[in-house]
Amino acid sequence: MTTIVKATSKGQVTLPAKWRRLCETNRFTLKESGDSLLITPLHVDALEDEKWDTVFDAKRDNEGRGIPINDFIKVLKKSLR
Repeated sequence: MTTIVKATSKGQVTLPAKWRRLCETNRFTLKESGDSLLITPLHVDALEDEKWDTVFDAKRDNEGRGIPINDFIKVLKKSLR
């Protein structure tokens, strides 16, 4: 099934509830693949096996210093408990 979604003025896209229920999560990863984006349910245990770019507002989230990926993974694991 193909679904067309529209980005908001802030660049946000809502994934249909049916997809979120199917994946049993509200956390996903986005990966560039040529001129496409691959959206995948987030599996925290597999995060350490890949090279990651963390996208967030660094000034808001960590006073402009960014967050090391290992610290980010720890926070994610805690939030999934």
